[in-house]
Amino acid sequence: MLMRDDEILTRISALVTEEHDLRGKLTAGEVTSDEERSRIKELETALDQCWDLLRQRRARRSAGEDPDNAAARPVSEVENYRQ
Repeated sequence: MLMRDDEILTRISALVTEEHDLRGKLTAGEVTSDEERSRIKELETALDQCWDLLRQRRARRSAGEDPDNAAARPVSEVENYRQ
């Protein structure tokens, strides 16, 4: 699925909001710590993929290439990056 930069940023914002909401639910006792940890891991993975895709698009644009040729990389590749 092709996503524009603004759509990726909107997705990132939604994921961060969900992460904050989830932490609040844990504090309120609405979810267990196991449920929170599991979902946080999923959210972090999705965030890593979104940020990677956004970086790819920006790099392509800076190089004079079509940013629409960027594609989300597999989780196994994105998760092995070092910050």
